Amino acid sequence: MFFDVATLDGGLCYKLMTSLVVPRPIAWLVTNNGEGGQNAAPFSFFNCFSGNPPVLCIGIGRPAERRKDSLANIERDREFVVNMVSEALAERMNVTATDFPPDWSELSVAGLETVPSEKISVPRIAASPAAFECRLRELIPVGHGSGNMIVLADVVAIHALDEAITNVERCHVDGARLGIIGRMQSPGRYVRTRDTFDMKQLGFEQWQAANPGTGRPG
Repeated sequence: MFFDVATLDGGLCYKLMTSLVVPRPIAWLVTNNGEGGQNAAPFSFFNCFSGNPPVLCIGIGRPAERRKDSLANIERDREFVVNMVSEALAERMNVTATDFPPDWSELSVAGLETVPSEKISVPRIAASPAAFECRLRELIPVGHGSGNMIVLADVVAIHALDEAITNVERCHVDGARLGIIGRMQSPGRYVRTRDTFDMKQLGFEQWQAANPGTGRPG
């Protein structure tokens, strides 16, 4: 099926993008609200875009009536935490997706405890299996007057579940022990990440040895 993006309105294009680019990791953002408390909200337009230096990218859309609290807080303080979401935390993550008024604490409503970060002022969600302390690198506006924003962030510290680290010196992680979930189609479909499989990546000489007699393609 062919879809000409130029003929689709924003809502239909959003449906296609979020149904076909799957699964997507979830950035459970915690930001300071400027009044001594914190805001928490999940975003699935998110991924790691560089390992050295470590850079994360989050896409934040703008509701019709006002900009999202998370974006306003990031613009003001330039610090935030990206928490990963485990299956055990899925329901509470879903609570924080509710569009509460700015002076409500999603963390309190969802019954989530936080612990201080090491390098920034924003705390992290204590029960999250992995968390990234971030400082804002750049804000990139998207679209013509849409208010959508791409947030580029430098990771300054990483926290991970002790049981998931199989070799500290080599930074080996057993992802199955993290139990992280991903986002599928909107509005409410998710996926577990326990069903995985392995494939060995071969170098060119190894590939040639495994495929004798194969010549250069024309």
